[in-house]
Amino acid sequence: MCRNIKTLFNFEPTATDEEVQAASLQFVRKLSGFTQPSKANEAAFNRAIEEVALVARTLLDSLVTNADPRNREVEIERARIKSVKRFGTDSLHS
Repeated sequence: MCRNIKTLFNFEPTATDEEVQAASLQFVRKLSGFTQPSKANEAAFNRAIEEVALVARTLLDSLVTNADPRNREVEIERARIKSVKRFGTDSLHS
């Protein structure tokens, strides 16, 4: 999976539309191989982002769990610690 796509399920508050849109953009970029599509592909690229975002929102709204919701700040701190261990610097705050 693309490292830029973050887990969005089971957070309180729930994932925002902006977070779903950003993940959808990363997914379409990964599939297409385009960071920015050409003018000829722009409509298809943007339509794919919108469709993926709709499906992703439906998925997130449909999933259930008995686990306690995750805390965004705790997850950010875990990612920071993991980054320091992996790269030796605090790359999330550079």
